[in-house]
Amino acid sequence: MAEKFERHRQPWTNEEIQKLHTYAKKGMSLKAIANALTRSEESVKIRAKADKLTIDKLR
Repeated sequence: MAEKFERHRQPWTNEEIQKLHTYAKKGMSLKAIANALTRSEESVKIRAKADKLTIDKLR
């Protein structure tokens, strides 16, 4: 069964977006960023693509 996230469909806050940019620049993996932000990997991927960020898949 798929993992359920309590933050399902919640809008991104400015603080979360700043953290996403910081984590991506540090080279953190997608999974690590998702865990740090308590967001799904898919949600992080979508937001990163919208912000034109590159995120390492695995590390």
